[in-house]
Amino acid sequence: MPPAGPDRVVDAERHFDDSIERKAHGLFCNRTLNLRAIQAIGYDMDYTLIHYRMSEWESRAYYYLKSRLLAAGWPVDHLTFNPDLVTRGLIIDKHRGNVVKANRFGYVKHAFHGSKPLGFDEKKATYRQTLVDLAEPRWVFMNTLFSISEACMYMQLVDLLDQNELAQVRAYDDLYDTVRHSLDEAHIEGRLKAEIIANPDRFVELDANMPAALLDQKYAGKKLVLITNSEWGFVAPMMSFVFDRYLPGDMTWSDLFDITIVAARKPDFFSVRMPTFEVVDENGLLNTHVGLLRPGGRYVGGNAGLVEESLGLTGDQIMYVGDHIFADVNVSKSINRWRTALVIRELEDEIRAIEGFRSSERQLTELMIEKERLEARFSDARVRLQRLTNGYADTDESSPEKLETSMAKLRARLVTLDERIAPLAKASTRLLNESWGPLMRTGKDKSHLARQIERYADVYTSRVSNFLHQTPFVYLRAHRGSLPHDKPDEFGAYI
Repeated sequence: MPPAGPDRVVDAERHFDDSIERKAHGLFCNRTLNLRAIQAIGYDMDYTLIHYRMSEWESRAYYYLKSRLLAAGWPVDHLTFNPDLVTRGLIIDKHRGNVVKANRFGYVKHAFHGSKPLGFDEKKATYRQTLVDLAEPRWVFMNTLFSISEACMYMQLVDLLDQNELAQVRAYDDLYDTVRHSLDEAHIEGRLKAEIIANPDRFVELDANMPAALLDQKYAGKKLVLITNSEWGFVAPMMSFVFDRYLPGDMTWSDLFDITIVAARKPDFFSVRMPTFEVVDENGLLNTHVGLLRPGGRYVGGNAGLVEESLGLTGDQIMYVGDHIFADVNVSKSINRWRTALVIRELEDEIRAIEGFRSSERQLTELMIEKERLEARFSDARVRLQRLTNGYADTDESSPEKLETSMAKLRARLVTLDERIAPLAKASTRLLNESWGPLMRTGKDKSHLARQIERYADVYTSRVSNFLHQTPFVYLRAHRGSLPHDKPDEFGAYI
């Protein structure tokens, strides 16, 4: 056996880093998916085929939103964008001016009022009898990274409303509706997208493996369809910027797709028969279109039913890939029964953070096992003291003082143990984001975001190019789900 020297340590560290990166770029399967049975794959564009630098995009979205509020006389000149204030998957409580993080059952586990965290007692008093139900208009789920600037501004404005500095609105609900409407108007105005087209290097993170992943699928015989809510004037230059440099020969991004649909108006695209127009030149000139979509055609509007008829495919023969939990994966699965894949770019950083915390997590698990053992001994002594003091049930104990001494020692050991556990437990709740922690968990439980992903996404991954690490014929199998009565191994994983 070779000696354990510095070179072997370096090799071990490199292997560890490689394994983390492989996991960070993995495909994660909720429901078994035979990719060879998928005949067509539809793709969203924004934050799916094109990944934007969130802080750059959302800071400019925040700027244009703030500009509209300033023009309307709102006292917001001193406000600044804070991308770390919120994360995807949080939920806005429009009734109370709060942003909350819920677990998979809908119980609120963390909450901010405005930009300030609620303490444990205040959070418990506020949400003791409340379950988050996204079907209620009170709750707004932050489905995508496009929600960051909106939520950041809303939280800051709640602070101003509480300070009686906003005469324009009276209630938290009205405040949210104003922010939402103002941001929509800023996007419709078009200055933000014009700024991105003019300087895409600033806003876009290129991925050289993305085109190869789609080419694998295309030459494996799968039909590729682009279905995006963005308009042609934005889609054409941005897709050209991201794809054309990496494609072979004279091939362009448009050649990748059997059908291109822009301004699709998702989620209505999946349930409403809307008119279809064909894009007939590069300037976006439109003609009314009737009938099936032709191969290589570029269209505005349309609907999922027309795509199915044009491809001669239905339901689970089609997979749709997008980043919006509701408009992309929820609706396409619930209404059309398409298979679904969700892109969560933050997943890479989350996996790296969790894997980097692994040794501390093991230490925390060992300490918690010891705590449970001591608590069981303390509780046993307590009930024996109770029986002895009240004179019921058979007991071998003869001295309450002896039991009380034993309990005092156990209590002291538990206090010492808690002092060791506390910093580790706190660190585990701050992975990825200082205030909200990991996206997919609330403590040891799954987050409400994880529940949505589990329910509607057959597969989830951090980027489309991760399909390149598998073949277009892969059979993705879901892991066996764990139950509380399953046996955990020494590190808390269920076997």
